[in-house]
Amino acid sequence: MAETVKIISPIDGSVYAERPVATGPEIESAVARAAAARRAWGAVTVRERAKFLSHLVDALLARNDEIVPELAWQMGRPVRFGGEKRGVEERARHMIAIAEEALAPSMRTAKDGFRRWIAHEPLGTMVVIAPWNYPFLTAVNSIVPGLMAGNAVILKHASQTLLVGERFAEAMQVAGLPDGLFQNLVLNHADTEKLIGSGQIDHINFTGSVEGGRRIERAAAGTFATLGLELGGKDPAYVRPDANLPSAVENLVDGSFFNSGQSCCGVERIYVHADVYDHFVEGFVETAKGWTLGNPLEAETVVGPMAAAKFADLVRGQTDEAIRKGARALMGSKHPEDRPGSPYLTPQVLVDLNHQMAVMREESFGPVVGIMKVADDEEAITLMNDSPYGLTASVWSADLDTVASLGSRIETGTVFANRCDYLDPALVWTGVKDTGKGGALSELGYANLTQPKSYHLKEA
Repeated sequence: MAETVKIISPIDGSVYAERPVATGPEIESAVARAAAARRAWGAVTVRERAKFLSHLVDALLARNDEIVPELAWQMGRPVRFGGEKRGVEERARHMIAIAEEALAPSMRTAKDGFRRWIAHEPLGTMVVIAPWNYPFLTAVNSIVPGLMAGNAVILKHASQTLLVGERFAEAMQVAGLPDGLFQNLVLNHADTEKLIGSGQIDHINFTGSVEGGRRIERAAAGTFATLGLELGGKDPAYVRPDANLPSAVENLVDGSFFNSGQSCCGVERIYVHADVYDHFVEGFVETAKGWTLGNPLEAETVVGPMAAAKFADLVRGQTDEAIRKGARALMGSKHPEDRPGSPYLTPQVLVDLNHQMAVMREESFGPVVGIMKVADDEEAITLMNDSPYGLTASVWSADLDTVASLGSRIETGTVFANRCDYLDPALVWTGVKDTGKGGALSELGYANLTQPKSYHLKEA
């Protein structure tokens, strides 16, 4: 019997969709088709590529009304948020708009008798391994600039959100991209690693766990393929005494609980200056009460189930451990469906914490946040850096000069002031420490998806 992958919906535990895993010959054919397509695509100008990719974006946006409930069924995000349409459009159109300049040859200073420049050549065939938590946004970060740069793309989407890959494939067909340039494959882990180690893949972009990133590195060892890895996170926030407290409360509640806390750059730990700690916690808890858990297909639901029960149980375990060690939980009543073995998990706020507790050290990736009191900037910076991860960090203050100064000492890929949980496509998306390597978006994202080639031409 052929191997299949099933999407188990977090809404009710039903099988929402089932797809066959690609066979060995199908994978080999996909690689060959990608190689042939990218050679032809390399002759297409960047301006012409932009027309194709703009049509792709149009095609994806046109299907949003169908995509939104699909996402709710696949990974639990409430329909009230309208899917990922806005972010997909912002990121894709920005990368399309800057492509011609970012990919233009870099001319060297004039030198008598010579012409010199550095060109940006496609890497070749890319494999994009996308996660389920923001299945369109994380994929578009690599797919659109990868194609704009002249590469072919093979997408392996997370098993929880397989239908996203199909939506991309449909939009590519509508946009009229050359056959084989983009392909969506349903792969198991073993075949994914075999493909990566085949020597026929030139770049791998992976978004997922730290252990998943290590497996990707091992699979690619010896192939000399380039890697882009966005892995775990434990993003901190620091609220200074001069912060706009109502704004900080509102935005940090959103940053902690949106998408059931399943955000790469979601806020998982908050440090608050002692002068404003009590007022902040009081406001935070009151605001968090409005983040009600329920069926994501219902319009009034703000927080849906986590993508799988095992993810919710991990967060329950962290929360229970913290409480056993002296932490206090400030959110009282639970949703009736919130029980061990269920993906439904009520948002929780913890105080009286320390960094010996897993909830303040290990990635939670769920709707729980710890709030700690700090005496000053020094203590806040020390605690923010006390983590193996470094994706984003936010500082809430009226003094942006001080924020910038503190930011230079925070071990992170992005420093925010007075906002959080956002990705600006004009800035490179990157991380430090165990959060990964490489960078996506901005002109630097194109540098990571191309190979520099020097031209040194001497007149005869």
